Amino acid sequence: MENERKIVQYWFKASKQDIESAEILFKNGKYHHALFFCHLSIEKILKAIIVKTTQDAPPLLHDLVRLAERTGIKLSMKQKIELAEISTFNIEARYDDYKLSFYKKANKRFTSKYLNKTIKILKWLNKYL
Repeated sequence: MENERKIVQYWFKASKQDIESAEILFKNGKYHHALFFCHLSIEKILKAIIVKTTQDAPPLLHDLVRLAERTGIKLSMKQKIELAEISTFNIEARYDDYKLSFYKKANKRFTSKYLNKTIKILKWLNKYL
């Protein structure tokens, strides 16, 4: 039980650090990197919730919808769509064949929209910790 609490705290702290990094990257015009960290912050809070609710190690997944489903939290269709879109930031920010189109898409307005969505999602998910 104590060990699980430490693991939950680890994932939660990492999530918090990643959203802070996303905000710093956004302020410095590193939009595609900011979006990647948005994805990471949600992934990590979901993993914290999974550990808390299942007492098991989180799965080695990056798909936010699948992770959210593993938490047992009921998701609206809108939430699933938003999580699916944010999940793409993990792949598009990493792999060269996706990077160029993602870099063009990840302008200030687009990134601001998803940074704000991420912050709202994180606040919502915090209720489950």
